[in-house]
Amino acid sequence: MKPLAGKATPGAKPAAKAAAKPPINPRQSTRAEGAYRRIKAAIFDFVLLPGEGFTESELALRLGMSRTPVREALFRLELEGYVKVAFRSGWSVAPFDFHKLEELYDLRVVLECTAVDRLCAAEPRPDLGVLKAIWLVPDQERKTGTAEVAGLDEAFHAMLVSGAGNHQMARVHADVTDGIRIVRRLDFTQPQRISATYDEHARILRAVLARRAEPAKLLLRGHIEASKAEVRKITIHKLHSARPVASEL
Repeated sequence: MKPLAGKATPGAKPAAKAAAKPPINPRQSTRAEGAYRRIKAAIFDFVLLPGEGFTESELALRLGMSRTPVREALFRLELEGYVKVAFRSGWSVAPFDFHKLEELYDLRVVLECTAVDRLCAAEPRPDLGVLKAIWLVPDQERKTGTAEVAGLDEAFHAMLVSGAGNHQMARVHADVTDGIRIVRRLDFTQPQRISATYDEHARILRAVLARRAEPAKLLLRGHIEASKAEVRKITIHKLHSARPVASEL
């Protein structure tokens, strides 16, 4: 056994060298990461449709790279639940599970409303200055980019939960956020939804700052339900109208 201190133990035999691990190829790792991001984007953008089947060779050809990084990316996406493997027939995009999404949205409401209760009762008051600087701004200072607003929206809800001070609740909320991201981002493809999100976030935040827990929770539930209804409508439209296009991968 290796001594705890830095000095040698009398009579001790030199420890055997650990088996050398094969070196990681940085280029291969970078290619696998690139394949992962591109395939995931294709799934999120409905270029690869739910239930669509493909082989590693077909996908490698469309991505313009070898099968090895594609295979690594697919196994990573399988762990995240976005694709499924069938050893005789290749891979397929996981079917869309609206029931699971409904359950995740329900869980999100529970977590965020609990966080609002804790925020409104907390002493000393949590610092929500960052959220005020983003959401309590004049119309001309509002962001309009789909990706940027989607990121800010996620951060708003994550900061409400993390501000409540329960790390396990924040961890579960982060998992829920990952689970609904594929549809949630669609909410911000409509300009009116970006404007509505600013208005609704501002009202929720003002209620929390005023320690009005019940009105804040009512506003929060309405906000999440409106978003859920909108993304469900957009998702159904996407599923009916989208077609896979090889050049978009």
